[in-house]
Amino acid sequence: MADDFPRRRPTMADVAARVGVSRALVSLVFRGEPGAGEETRARVFAAARELGYRPDSAARLLARSRSRVLGVMLTVRNLFHADLVEAIHPEAERRGYEILLSAALPECGERRAVEALLSHRCEGLILLGGELDADYVRELGERIPAVVVGRRFPGARVDAVHVAETKGVRQIVDHLVGLGHQSIAHIDGGNGAGAAERRRGYLAAMRRHGLAAEIRVLPGDHTEDSGARAARALLADRAHLPTAVFAGNDRCALGFLDAVWRAGLEVPRDVSVVGYDDSHLARLSHIDLTSVSQDARQGRLAVQAVVTRLEDPDAQPREVVLQPELVVRGTTGPPPVAARLR
Repeated sequence: MADDFPRRRPTMADVAARVGVSRALVSLVFRGEPGAGEETRARVFAAARELGYRPDSAARLLARSRSRVLGVMLTVRNLFHADLVEAIHPEAERRGYEILLSAALPECGERRAVEALLSHRCEGLILLGGELDADYVRELGERIPAVVVGRRFPGARVDAVHVAETKGVRQIVDHLVGLGHQSIAHIDGGNGAGAAERRRGYLAAMRRHGLAAEIRVLPGDHTEDSGARAARALLADRAHLPTAVFAGNDRCALGFLDAVWRAGLEVPRDVSVVGYDDSHLARLSHIDLTSVSQDARQGRLAVQAVVTRLEDPDAQPREVVLQPELVVRGTTGPPPVAARLR
């Protein structure tokens, strides 16, 4: 009866298992690159013949001249993206690839930035932007090896590298509650990378501490203007000013800080502020922002993921989750005395 059903097409992994070597080594053999002895090469080709494996995808890759260029789409004003690029470049260079950057701007959206990379014959894509829609990402996954940093797209054939966002937010709320805060507001990140997970993490953490009645989410996005707008909205009703604010990212936190400083408030005496990303600006002594470190290793891991897919056509997309770390600095402290006496 089993013969009535079509047999599964053999893969490079099957060849590797038959020979007893790694898929990466089998890929090297089919690409004609050094790294395997003649005996091993002969065994790989023999196993392929026995299994009926034909390396079509590898042959297509060899048929065209390889550009060995990885395209990186980033948002030019995102502070953390600069840190990621600094990690991406040396890892790509170490693996023999060049990097081509394409920036998403207000007048040039993320999709247009990606298409520019594709027009320059990039072999793989590293997507740092946060607003690409799921259908487009799924389409990209069928066209080219790609990895998304900071977001997940379940069902798409793309790798994902990100931190455990909700765990990072839980650390923020735990830290603020431990200092004595109860009135903790969140400036939402809109459609930005990680924003939905951070919003859910905030809601869950507040409820876990029995502070559901104190939940306050202000509309926003991952820009300085968003933080400033949220600050002005809160300052318009100082009698109900929260004692702590968790901004959607560091850029938003910087905009909030600037607005409250201009209004004459002191941080953290009057209000504590926390960001997310631990960008280089957060570490400057005159800002000294408490923030969650996302770990710029994401850039290096993103290169590893896309290169693995390029060099082993049968490799399946993977999700890599890193652990966040709250970095406590000078923008958080106990709530004002009046608030503690309420």
